[in-house]
Amino acid sequence: MPERVLVTGGTGYVAGHVIQELLEHGYEVRTTVRTATDALPGRVEAVRADLTSDDGWADAVADCAYVLHVASPFPATSPDDENELIRPAVDGTLRVLRAAAAAGTVKRVVLTSSLAAVTAGHDRRDTAMRTEADWSIVESSPAYQKSKTLAERAAWDFVAELPEAQRFELVAVNPGWVLGPLGTTSARTSVEAVRRLLIRDIPASPRLAMAIVDVRDLAAGHRLAMETPSAAGNRYIMAGDEIWMPDLAGILAAEFNGRGFRVPTGTLPSWVLRLMARFDRSLRLVPYFVDRRERVSAAKAQRELGWTMRPVRETIVDTAASLIEKEIVAPKASVAA
Repeated sequence: MPERVLVTGGTGYVAGHVIQELLEHGYEVRTTVRTATDALPGRVEAVRADLTSDDGWADAVADCAYVLHVASPFPATSPDDENELIRPAVDGTLRVLRAAAAAGTVKRVVLTSSLAAVTAGHDRRDTAMRTEADWSIVESSPAYQKSKTLAERAAWDFVAELPEAQRFELVAVNPGWVLGPLGTTSARTSVEAVRRLLIRDIPASPRLAMAIVDVRDLAAGHRLAMETPSAAGNRYIMAGDEIWMPDLAGILAAEFNGRGFRVPTGTLPSWVLRLMARFDRSLRLVPYFVDRRERVSAAKAQRELGWTMRPVRETIVDTAASLIEKEIVAPKASVAA
């Protein structure tokens, strides 16, 4: 009989791909949804549960061998009160872990953390390659990065303090900027940069460095983190080499300009972006990242899990193609190369 896996936040971008990966490898999948009307694949059992309430979590984890805690708040803009992000991230993570401990059947929890828990808060002049040994500096991190760091640290502390009879294994996955095909018709925050470039919503690209991971590779990474015996007690960075946004725009332009799109390929001066961010709430998170390197190594995941990444160009092009296919962006017949 196939083992049952709980994937939290089943309607999310990453979770949807994780669910598909598990189904393709023969697992029985249960997931949590916030409302009864959320649409899911036919072979997936859905349980109503929300990270802000204890209701439903006992039913969600019942008889599960594994829990993949993927759900987490991801802001479109920086909140006025950082606790709007920190509290649900930390409390929600602990809520899932408490339910897993009480269930008595859970062997391992894989926590979807983030590079936000690894690279943030360091002096921008410090360009050292970051590994799983590094942690973000909470005191000098923005709200989202702070929330991910505190949530992951809380998870490790929780498991370390569990009585032996209730203890399960914990693995943390630390992905970079997630791109790749969408699973639904909704544009997600992580692909917003690609969408805005395709529709020429911005005149040029800011100097932002991103360590990208393809959502399909990330889904496979979750499964490997769940299955690999030696992964217990480890963190795994899952992201490629940094790419600057003007270079990302260049890849999009080379592929789509002349096909109904006119992707801007210039570089936006950093001072202009900081000025724009004062008036555009959707850019409030950006100034912190301008001109900041994002150098990380995924060597540990490759070595210990056998994890692989597809070329970043393929990921970027497939992201754009998905946005077009789902009619989130549309070519203009009158646009020439």
